[in-house]
Amino acid sequence: MSAVIDLANIAPAFADPTRGSQAVFRRVMGAVARPGTLQDVGFAPDAPQGLDRATGAVALTLFDFETPIWLDPALRGTPAEAWMRFHCGCPLTVDPLAAAFALVSDIASAPALAAFNQGDAKYPDRSTTLVIQLASLEGGPVVTLRGPGIKDEASLALPGLPAGFWEQVQTNGSQFQFGVDLIFTAGDRIAALPRTTRVTVHGA
Repeated sequence: MSAVIDLANIAPAFADPTRGSQAVFRRVMGAVARPGTLQDVGFAPDAPQGLDRATGAVALTLFDFETPIWLDPALRGTPAEAWMRFHCGCPLTVDPLAAAFALVSDIASAPALAAFNQGDAKYPDRSTTLVIQLASLEGGPVVTLRGPGIKDEASLALPGLPAGFWEQVQTNGSQFQFGVDLIFTAGDRIAALPRTTRVTVHGA
């Protein structure tokens, strides 16, 4: 599915992989534990064209040889794919149901959330985590968040999401313990919506 990797054109990753990935992992876990908060990973290395710094940092930290990745078609066969395959060793899959993670750079043309692995009764934790890259994590329509990790309520205002996206998120949350988890990236920042978060769409 992919061409042979040209090592001469692979951009570097963390200068100190252990400390770098640990620092990003703490930010990701902070975002998951406190839905609606924005976490900064500006210390991470530049990512190749097609990936923001935060997206690359998440990939370097969470993707490995045991995690099949569904990659956005816009990124397949690009330097971004080669960079991830080299630094993460991750296998790629074109089957959303087989993906441990999905990296989405064009949410408007991505499969529905329900197309990805929702987990099962024996292994609900084996559902897909979607890493969705956006232009920004602020400035869009505001939704209200409630649930674990949130005192009273929190909010997100993600721009550029397609019509019906938040309704998909509401359906996803209604089937807990099944469902996918979401990590949003833009620039140097990360936000997350675990499947336990309940979303209220204003005006809906």
